[in-house]
Amino acid sequence: MNDAKPRLTKDGIRIYDRADFAGMAAAGKIASQILDEVAPMVLPGATTAALDDFIRNRVTELGAVSATIGYRGYKHASCISVNHVVCHGIPGPKVLADGDILNIDVTVILDGWFGDTSRMYVAGNLTRKAERLIQVTHDALMLGIEQVKPGNTFGDIGHAIQAYVEAQRMSVVRDFCGHGLGRVFHAPPNVLHYGRKGAGAVLEEGMLFTIEPMVNLGRPETKVLSDDWTAVTRDKSLSAQFEHSVGVTADGCEIFTLSPANKFHPTWG
Repeated sequence: MNDAKPRLTKDGIRIYDRADFAGMAAAGKIASQILDEVAPMVLPGATTAALDDFIRNRVTELGAVSATIGYRGYKHASCISVNHVVCHGIPGPKVLADGDILNIDVTVILDGWFGDTSRMYVAGNLTRKAERLIQVTHDALMLGIEQVKPGNTFGDIGHAIQAYVEAQRMSVVRDFCGHGLGRVFHAPPNVLHYGRKGAGAVLEEGMLFTIEPMVNLGRPETKVLSDDWTAVTRDKSLSAQFEHSVGVTADGCEIFTLSPANKFHPTWG
């Protein structure tokens, strides 16, 4: 692969070689393994800082580098978003309470490749409304991934997610989206989690990107707090998110961030 002259589509989306998928899979596996390993630590009484400390240490121990530490001044190895926090929650002294739901988002760099994934967890007992939100968000992600194949469009992905979520009387966050990645953290395209069938750029073999729908029990509007990172629901309704990194293959897609221990869904136990 010639990094100096990448092949780009007319929409500015980089096309990677099939051989590059191995690097993405290796990076994705490390990020997913860390999220597997942190799962037993998500308990009432734990702090989000302690979870992040564990993640930071495991990134190093597994031979990778955190993509988020130092990114635009960010100081942590994960984003941990609790309850009505939509995304980019900053780890800190917050103590988890029974019934809290949280998204943990980890991105690592391994041999120059970025592995980016997030999933939901619950501290203690899962309430019925939170359980339903988590299930709908998980299923919306997988329905979006089903649309990933050459010839489909990014609008097909967004439409599949939006149509399913809104049929469940929930809302899709529009202020944040998935993104291209590979040897960079963020690149074209923006992967919207809403849209029209047939709209947007056409998917081609070799594209690499994340799909990461954020779903709210209430309205879709968000606001960013004064720390310039933490995004919350404006109506303080619960929010959930799942994220996979994928690559378009000749006849579908490869998911790089599957859970090695099959713990991607918080009810795995």
